[in-house]
Amino acid sequence: MATMTAAQRRDQEREAYNAYVAECPSRQVLDALSDKWVTLVLTALADAPRRYSELSRTIAGVSQKMLTQTLRLLERDGLVTRTITASVPVRVDYQLTPLGRTLLPVVRAIKDWSETHISEVRAARVAYDHAAPGT
Repeated sequence: MATMTAAQRRDQEREAYNAYVAECPSRQVLDALSDKWVTLVLTALADAPRRYSELSRTIAGVSQKMLTQTLRLLERDGLVTRTITASVPVRVDYQLTPLGRTLLPVVRAIKDWSETHISEVRAARVAYDHAAPGT
């Protein structure tokens, strides 16, 4: 068996989509999925298609710019589809794709975990801030 150089190992790992490799394209997906707005939009679309205004009302605190950017990102990644219905006014609905549905258990688990354990996290933060030198 031939010995590989470091560059060859990196190339091989990149081809295997190893997120620990800096150049791996899966890091872009991880970056997108770690965004709070992505998690909230995906879970808001879990039960049914929604219009932009419904999403905006459901997800408190999201700006128009962030909601638009998030929906475009999810559409580009194949996780959400946008359907335009010709009417007056024009109706635009967003819904999860089959690929987007595969993410639901993961993002729901993260959302549920954060809602369940927020008291413990807040207590840990207070304890840390109280004990941390220089604060």
